Amino acid sequence: MADLFDTPESPRLPLAEAMRPRAISEVIGQKHLLGPGKPLALAFQSGKLHSMILWGPPGVGKTTLARLMASAFDAEFTALSAVFSGVKDIREAIAQAEASRARGRHTILFVDEVHRFNKAQQDAFLPYVEQGLVTLVGATTENPSFEVNSALLSRAAVYVLQPLTADELAELFERARAFACPELAFEADARDRLTGFADGDARRLLNLLEQVHTAATTAGINPVTPAFIDEALSRNLRRFDKGGEAFYDQISALHKSVRGSDPDAALYWLCRMLDGGAEPLYLGRRLVRMAVEDIGLADPRALEICLNACTTYERLGSPEGELALAQAAIFLACAAKSNAVYKAYNAARKFVANDVSRPVPIHLRNAPTKLMKNLGYGKEYRYAHDEPDGYAAGENYLPEGLGKPGWYAPVARGLEAKIAEKLQRLRELDRQAEAHADRSRREAGLSGKPDGSR
Repeated sequence: MADLFDTPESPRLPLAEAMRPRAISEVIGQKHLLGPGKPLALAFQSGKLHSMILWGPPGVGKTTLARLMASAFDAEFTALSAVFSGVKDIREAIAQAEASRARGRHTILFVDEVHRFNKAQQDAFLPYVEQGLVTLVGATTENPSFEVNSALLSRAAVYVLQPLTADELAELFERARAFACPELAFEADARDRLTGFADGDARRLLNLLEQVHTAATTAGINPVTPAFIDEALSRNLRRFDKGGEAFYDQISALHKSVRGSDPDAALYWLCRMLDGGAEPLYLGRRLVRMAVEDIGLADPRALEICLNACTTYERLGSPEGELALAQAAIFLACAAKSNAVYKAYNAARKFVANDVSRPVPIHLRNAPTKLMKNLGYGKEYRYAHDEPDGYAAGENYLPEGLGKPGWYAPVARGLEAKIAEKLQRLRELDRQAEAHADRSRREAGLSGKPDGSR
């Protein structure tokens, strides 16, 4: 712990640097890449390096993984930042790699924010990657499909790193507290509040813990409470915390403004959250949810517009891409509303979860083999395209005994009004077909003929 504090012999190390993992076993998170049998775990075990792009949000371990590779493979580690580096720096890094190879050591060239290099700068790496002079490890917070040229992508594997989960942040918090300030206690809600502020970012969590430790020591506070965290971090945090009440209050207000068809209010809450530091793509995902939950088939364009807005933001970033999110929010607010799909889905899911596993009716089963055909699979199935108006009136597509649950009930707004008219017309055809079948069965019974129904 001594290296965390200033001394004449050793300057203070930030907690995030002091706690940087020294081995793969110390890494918290990224189990989909580092767990047993997963891609990066296999790379470490095999001893075979390969070039890669690590794509993920800040504070999830991109730099740490690159450093651990250099240590595990006994390679030189050379780091460049695309924010501060140019072609001259690339040339110097390559010269260092050549000198290292002459000494019998391979080089891992780590390029942070690789997406910020232009095409010519990215192309400068290609011959050295192909020659095997360096193993390139690029880190990016942006979609490499858009920001990294195809030639470089074809020579590197892309691994997607995920934000740390709440449980993983809690594990990191306990490890850091025991390491840096074991004497300081935290109420459970205070810990959850601090990890909520971190929003999946390990570096942010460690920096916040340092700030709280300093503030609590100065104020003589122990244990730390949620109220103290709010007070201690109020000047350094956004106007809402991503894991707390204010954040969800605002996203709730945005959702309800859209549902209430108020475009000005929807735009206000969208801008409030963007101004407060909300992740734009998170808002985009919520808009997609609103398009499905509150508009649905009343205006199917809503889903397409929201998905396009997310794609536009991924391509343009801030601030240009935020305009596409604003357009989507206004469209949702102005669109015809229906939660019929949402209600139907929930009702069907609930029914299936509590129901038995009903068999597929024989006439709906596929019959790819002779045995299945002999067993009657697919027999008497009516091909809708061969029926009048392309509809097999009276046909049943649900398991026997289920009846007509009526989960989907379209509203009389937008496109769903026309859908409702069509379904009503089809149901009338079903009733006519069923009445005809009943008459046929009665007549067959009176004449002594066998019942021809299924």
